[in-house]
Amino acid sequence: MPPETLTPERILEATEEVLRRYGPAKATVVDVARALGVSHGSVYRHFRTKTALREAVTARWLDRTSRELAEIVEEDGPAEERLGRWLATLFQAKRHKAGDDPELFATYMALIGESGGVVDRHVSDLEGQLTEIIEAGVTEGAFRADPPATTAHAVFAATGRFHDPCYAPEWSHPGITADFEVVRDLVLRGLRQ
Repeated sequence: MPPETLTPERILEATEEVLRRYGPAKATVVDVARALGVSHGSVYRHFRTKTALREAVTARWLDRTSRELAEIVEEDGPAEERLGRWLATLFQAKRHKAGDDPELFATYMALIGESGGVVDRHVSDLEGQLTEIIEAGVTEGAFRADPPATTAHAVFAATGRFHDPCYAPEWSHPGITADFEVVRDLVLRGLRQ
């Protein structure tokens, strides 16, 4: 059987495993290459620097959440219902990332600190998704928001406790789901005409 073709996706998968195993301080491109059974030069042909590789793996991690949320944005149905689900899905996605794989979550938190542009793009994407749902709600006559992008930014900020990783230690506390539901409902009431 011929060897599997080296692709950026395979490299990113291997990088994630190496980061999980060694953490961001000790993981190297050589470790990634070794995990793939290739030379480190082969990895550098796809990612020109270690920083580029780290940014790509961070973006991939964040994009998983963005893609899941984008499905809600694209669905038919009342904007208010979609916005409520979008906020709940964002909270659950972040909560699962922190709780299901704490070592990898800690690793990504360190990488995010190095990858400001990647995080800024992620936040812009999420606020863009919120804007689309809010615009739909305005069109339906269900929401009052002028302008929708400013409102989306405010909604994102108002719900930060439930998606900003700096609050991750709180996400396993009893009562956090009830707290989220109160904030979500308050936001939705505030948007209604």
